[in-house]
Amino acid sequence: MSARKLNLWVLLLLLILSIFFDPSVSQIDSRLTAKKRQMRERVRKMFYHAYENYLTYAFPHDELKPLTKSFTDSLSELGNLKLEHLPQDYNGSALTLIESLSSLVILGNYTEFERAVLWLSENLTFDVDARVNLFECNIRVLGGLVSAHLLATDFSNRLVQGSYKNQLLVLAEDLGKRFLPAFSSPTGLPYAWINLKYGVMENETTETSTSGCGSLILEMGALSRLTGDPRYESAALRAIRKLWSMRSSLNLVGTTLDVATGEWIEHSSGIGAGVDSFYEYLYKAHILFGKEDFWRMFHSAYLAVQKYFRHGAWYHEADIRTGKATYWQLTSLQAFWPGLQVLVGDVEAANSSHREFFNVWQKYGLLPERYLLEYETVHPTEKYYPLRPELAESTFYLYQATRDPWYLQVGESMVKSLDLYTKVEGGFSSIKDVTTMQREDHQHSFFLAETCKYLYLLFDDSFLADRNYVFTTEGHPLPVLSSWHERLPEAYISSNSSYVKNEKHRKRASAMSLQVCPAMSLIPRDGDQKAESACHVLDARNDHRCFSDDECGVDSNNCRPRSCSMAGYCGLWLLM
Repeated sequence: MSARKLNLWVLLLLLILSIFFDPSVSQIDSRLTAKKRQMRERVRKMFYHAYENYLTYAFPHDELKPLTKSFTDSLSELGNLKLEHLPQDYNGSALTLIESLSSLVILGNYTEFERAVLWLSENLTFDVDARVNLFECNIRVLGGLVSAHLLATDFSNRLVQGSYKNQLLVLAEDLGKRFLPAFSSPTGLPYAWINLKYGVMENETTETSTSGCGSLILEMGALSRLTGDPRYESAALRAIRKLWSMRSSLNLVGTTLDVATGEWIEHSSGIGAGVDSFYEYLYKAHILFGKEDFWRMFHSAYLAVQKYFRHGAWYHEADIRTGKATYWQLTSLQAFWPGLQVLVGDVEAANSSHREFFNVWQKYGLLPERYLLEYETVHPTEKYYPLRPELAESTFYLYQATRDPWYLQVGESMVKSLDLYTKVEGGFSSIKDVTTMQREDHQHSFFLAETCKYLYLLFDDSFLADRNYVFTTEGHPLPVLSSWHERLPEAYISSNSSYVKNEKHRKRASAMSLQVCPAMSLIPRDGDQKAESACHVLDARNDHRCFSDDECGVDSNNCRPRSCSMAGYCGLWLLM
């Protein structure tokens, strides 16, 4: 070998070594790890400040009023905007304690988790004359109990007294039985309200939301799998199928409906309040139970959302019959959507929307409930921020998918804002007006179930190392078990760990990083092509040549149909 070639090889080797052994890179990684530890502990303190104040001033009532250091028995008030038919003798169901159970496990506090489980098993009863919102009670109480039961079973070896004997499952089954009368409507769609002791009240309203009907399958399906009683899953599944049969010709669903007639009341719809978790549960139910019809429904609905609601990085509302835009507004509940898109595999689209939500957060210091896109200002009457978790949730998912440290900076910014504007001596308060930061005397249970949990997992995802989980819309983890599904991509199936089955890739990884893009389950028309997103439909040929529009697919980035040009190539020619 000549001296010149030898020198070139030496330079190449030094370059490679400099990349892998650059002290500055190592220092950056070290600082990043130290920062994550620091932020993890800050979130831990945030959770315990909220939790301990609840125990001191509100327990065993439902939620804490942090400004007056008192309590509210709010389970019967959730979703009850007019505060109608409130119970007289209801003294709470320890709602915040139930919501905190899975968070305690994720934080590694098994002693407090066990103490809470024992208290609930000895004191909690649902035999109370209280009218509650089925959706809210399902995602908060039933979901909290089912998730905690599964966690108690998984981590029973870490419980001090080892005295867990399915007490939470017994409570969950009792509650599930009290839900069943809600499904007695002529259509099988559940009434929005149920009295825990007496069932559906006389002259009960028949109006409900799409979320209220279509976001029950994870919790009730899990209850059926655990108890062997199919009634819970069957009722929730029947409601979903009825909802889907009511979709418009554009594959869109409305926001509110009548459970007696099966007719839509509100035809303007989007991805926010009233319909949000319906989309979420279609896809997550596919992961948890493996039913292909969940995927087929979700895929059609997802394409319709991309086509009729999406405008650049934003999602407006539209009439489900015509697809014409109705309201140009951002709502804080929409911020869950980027997290769902990460699960689907559309990471680029998720990142785009997430950044717009975070820009609004930065503009006000917190995310207002409603933001008018046309005027770039907060809604005049919906200026509040009730400690919602959706932006933290999507930030967590995007970091898991990309490992981009920018998302850690987003999380740090959110933690600082929460500490600065919402932390008070008695806990964490909601904000009544983000333009003035006027506080409101309410610490919602989902602050402990979701907001703190997702921020903690952002900085420490060690909980996810041993198993794949689906998080419910209330942030309660349900393990993905092979015994629960009919058919599912192998990478998602977890028996005892989240090891990848392929021996070449047998490495321990965060379960959330084992993403499966559902588009890959579609059969390509050409074996050499690969779908790039959930809405991507491949062109007929690798070289994108065509003779007609039928040979062109759907664009991977904006989900619009491609067409055949006069030159014989597929593309978005109609948009140029």
